[in-house]
Amino acid sequence: MDYFHRVAKDHSLWLKIGSIRHRTRWYVHGDPPTGIKLGDDADEINLDVSLEKYSLAREFLVRILTNFATAAGITPVSSFLTDGALDRLLLASGGVARDFLSIFRRSVDVARERGGGHRGERVGAEDVNVAAGEYDSSKREEFKRDTLDDNVTLEDEFRRLREFCLDKNNSNCFLLDKEQYGQEVDLIHELVDLKLIHLVRSRVTVSGRRGRIYEAYMLDLSQYAGARKRRELEMVEFWKPSSTETLRKASIIYAASAQNAP
Repeated sequence: MDYFHRVAKDHSLWLKIGSIRHRTRWYVHGDPPTGIKLGDDADEINLDVSLEKYSLAREFLVRILTNFATAAGITPVSSFLTDGALDRLLLASGGVARDFLSIFRRSVDVARERGGGHRGERVGAEDVNVAAGEYDSSKREEFKRDTLDDNVTLEDEFRRLREFCLDKNNSNCFLLDKEQYGQEVDLIHELVDLKLIHLVRSRVTVSGRRGRIYEAYMLDLSQYAGARKRRELEMVEFWKPSSTETLRKASIIYAASAQNAP
């Protein structure tokens, strides 16, 4: 980035650099310094609509799907997709348009294979669950490709998070103290960038933890849907006001490191 920035500076050139946010070193102090400063040399553009902005992400992705459906002459979307399936697709994709469309395509295949029956011919939430489980292999391949240098460390942290959610708390969400820091917290942020966990609320308070602020995250749907679906799992519907108290439970606080545990 430093080299291309020096080449382009003071010329009629625009640089657009795509990267994984928490796996990128933008600037290194030195004499001379290396890299670029966000805000001074470059602006940051977040291309993803996260699940934290659930309504906005839903509206955006429905608009994309509607445009495809219109081109195919099969509108409205409700003619081939149930409301429950639409929300499940949004969860499964983490708000990422590419994943949304890929899982939708697999969901159509799943619905066709089951051949209607009592669930009808439209794509339903169960079809999306199966498709999301199948899509996990694609996500894992991308994960390995994007983390060739340290995928073992990230895999270990993801395994701990998965065990915490599914084996210990039977919940699809967990909380992280905003004041925690260290390598494990950095790994969690990288896992968010890699779409294996998703930020759903950036500010949560917990009863009995006065003065502490937490962030709420959701484990990727592929880890508890499809063939691995756990029917006893508590699905926290974080986008609904009724889920506020469920997200405030101290039992779902994840201590990223023992020395920083709240």
